[in-house]
Amino acid sequence: MTQRVAYVVAAILILAQAGPASAAPPSSLQTAFASAASEFRVPQNVLLAVSYVVSRWEADTRPSAAGGYGPMQLIDAASAPASDGKGDGKAVLPTTSSGPRGIATASAASGIPAAQIKTSASQNIRAGAALLATYARDTVGATPADPGKWYGAVAKYSSSNEASVALGFADDVFAAIKKGATRTTSGGETVTLAGTKTSPDTSTAGSLVLLDRKHTGFDCPKTLQCRFIPAAYHQNSKDPGDYGNFDLARREADGLAVRFVVIHDAETDYQTTIKIFQDSLNYVSAHYVVRSSDGQITQMVDNKNVAWHAGNWNVNMHAIGYEHEGFAIQGTTWYTDAMYQASAALTRHLAAEYGIPLDRAHIIGHDDIPGPAAANVRGMHWDPGPFWNWSRYMALVGAPITATATSGNVVTIAPDFATNMPQVRDCEGSGALLAPQPANFVYLYTSPTVDRELLFNDPGLASSTHTKGTDCAADWGDKADTGHTFYRVQRQGDWDQLYYAGNTVWFYDPGETKIVHTNATLITPKAGATSIPVYGRAYPESISTAKLTMYSIPAGQKYVAYEKVKGDYYEATTFNNLDSYVLHTTPSDFYMIQFNHRLAFVKASDVDISAP
Repeated sequence: MTQRVAYVVAAILILAQAGPASAAPPSSLQTAFASAASEFRVPQNVLLAVSYVVSRWEADTRPSAAGGYGPMQLIDAASAPASDGKGDGKAVLPTTSSGPRGIATASAASGIPAAQIKTSASQNIRAGAALLATYARDTVGATPADPGKWYGAVAKYSSSNEASVALGFADDVFAAIKKGATRTTSGGETVTLAGTKTSPDTSTAGSLVLLDRKHTGFDCPKTLQCRFIPAAYHQNSKDPGDYGNFDLARREADGLAVRFVVIHDAETDYQTTIKIFQDSLNYVSAHYVVRSSDGQITQMVDNKNVAWHAGNWNVNMHAIGYEHEGFAIQGTTWYTDAMYQASAALTRHLAAEYGIPLDRAHIIGHDDIPGPAAANVRGMHWDPGPFWNWSRYMALVGAPITATATSGNVVTIAPDFATNMPQVRDCEGSGALLAPQPANFVYLYTSPTVDRELLFNDPGLASSTHTKGTDCAADWGDKADTGHTFYRVQRQGDWDQLYYAGNTVWFYDPGETKIVHTNATLITPKAGATSIPVYGRAYPESISTAKLTMYSIPAGQKYVAYEKVKGDYYEATTFNNLDSYVLHTTPSDFYMIQFNHRLAFVKASDVDISAP
């Protein structure tokens, strides 16, 4: 879900008490938590643990996918980004309320203006503490010194009325209190939560009005910790076409083959992701949500139905989507071993059930999905981002990225994740160049020279304000990811030249350490054609012939074709009318290709096929 508004984190001017000369002073964030805890009579470990669970103490003041701000992730739902998870070209702004964690509610509780809650980390922490204190008084009539008595207040802070979600959030917070944590934020501040033995008093949640819906029909391996909480399916107005958050189907009995698993990151915490999908006014969903701390999985849409997650209806029709808790720019902070293990086990299970090929053409990121039409390309998401370890993930699903040929001109991007550390900039946030860290991509240049001025500017991103490639993490156009496979035009010294996005690009590949050789089918424009069009979806001509007009493939260029598919379109445009839904098909065949950072489609009638 990665699309967030950037702004500058305000300075925190709170002085630490003097200590021994040899001791490092506490960070301003640590002091802000201590000060707010004292001011509002909230146990400091409760305040720290709540913030850790929702933000990992990040003081980033741009809104999350839910419209959450700052270390306490206080919510202004109106700031949440527009969603076109369905991918039918009808992006909508969520109109849901901000709920008990809302900035307006926090402002009323604390007396702090909403603008300061959004832009000042210390004021955000104070507002969150005031809100927790209010909920403690609501649930136990006081602000007790015993952290265990805050269980009900913490559950209410979750902002969910689903018992398993609200109480699950409180359980996560008290697990963090017990275990403790220390972390250095992206702003360079170290915050510590000392582990303490605390017995949560679950009876303090007894006054909360929570729905206790029991669901057992999840599709997971028996070895995983799974549950089912349904995403909303509701008509939002008198218009039967205004509904959320998924479409009914009978996959695969209705002809809709499941071919993809799509990996997302949620751009918010686990419980908030679930809450988003439970509100039909958010117009978005995924089949599964995966928790960072322990890999718990919540299924929210039955796999026979079509969830709204990919931003491309043609992909959604054939995909199962997972949201992974966390924020792409924070990478390994959220992408834990437990998360990788659980997600990969689920993928192995579903691949066996549906016959999904275990390769990077079918186990894909949100950032691999093409814009369905030209107008959508620039707005397509970039998660799970540069810090998702595709090498490890594919090894865990049982399909490690290894050579399938000893030589040749078809190459798969495969840098060693641990030592591959191209730097990226947080252009959607602070603007800072992030510290070197393991990443999954190689930079692409217009000539064989390491020069930021020569980074490739993808035609799908080019504009009057985007005149060259950038080192922004969100700039997918000048990055080739682990598992992407291309035709290599030539090798010059330590540089490889590829056909890419209808152009040629270069990347630095000393000793061929960034690639493995691969066998693959290739497509090239038919003899006599000067160029051929590229499509973002494989639709029947009767539904759409829209091309990605900023792209084409010139004569002579070669691209890897992953599979041949029939054009199809599942017409499901009204609420709860399954028997009227129609799967339109066409005799026309398309090839799904690796075109640039993203997949694309070309008509089989436009191309010739060749071996490498």
